Order: sequence, then C-alpha cells, then structure tokens
Amino acid sequence: MASSKILVVEDNEGDVLLLRLALDEQREDYELIVLADGEQAIEFVQQQRLSQTPTEPCLILLDLHLPKYDGLEVLRVIKRSPVLAHVHVIVFTTLASPQDEAEIRALGAQFRIKPRELLDFSRLAADAIAICNGLLSVTA
Repeated sequence: MASSKILVVEDNEGDVLLLRLALDEQREDYELIVLADGEQAIEFVQQQRLSQTPTEPCLILLDLHLPKYDGLEVLRVIKRSPVLAHVHVIVFTTLASPQDEAEIRALGAQFRIKPRELLDFSRLAADAIAICNGLLSVTA
C-alpha cells in the first residue's frame, strides 16, 4: 500500500509535532508535507497546477488562522485548482465565526475544532489515515 500523503498548513510548530507523533501512533506509512503559512500554501497550489507530476495529497489539514493569507483564502484557491479541488480538506481552528464555518462547509470542506490534547490529535490522525485509505469520507 502506498504511503498516505498528507499536507498540513499550520504555523504552530508544536501542533505539527503533536500531529506527527499522533500519526506515528497509527503505525501506517505516511508522508507529511508541512507548510507554515498561507503564502506557502498558495504557492504549493500554483506549483501543482504547473507540474507535470503533481504531488497529490490524499488530505489537506488547514489551519484557519494563518500568517500572510488566512485559511479561507487558501481553501478558496485549493477549490479553484483543477489538480486539488477533489482533495479532502479539513479546516481547523480554536475559534471561528458562524459565517466562517458556513463558508468552509459551502466550499466542500469539513470544519473541526483544533485539537488541544494528544488524544484529540490521535483522533485526527486516525481519521486522516482512514480518509487516505478510503475508509472514511469528509462530509462538509
């Protein structure tokens, strides 16, 4: 089985570390591509459009509150990209307005409260691997 390629756009290095530990607990092959801000994420999307062999993740984990461009702007760019529009996206944050949540769902992504404890990261990691293996779908 091929490794699960997961793109995470997160500016908090501690959260990325906890996610990586939680993914390691799953004992599944995975590749984690980490981008630290909205600008890097938008550049990634643009590179995928131009690439002859795009790096297609099975899941994108996207923080809503990012430096440079926020997660909603990044999500809009992802969903406009023919190469990545079909990829499952989970947007997470500790605080979102009802309008943000509604727009996230309208764009076809799932909204979740950002994990705070290792157990929450473990649940997210298990869901991520299940999505990549086709065992769980992301519902908006």
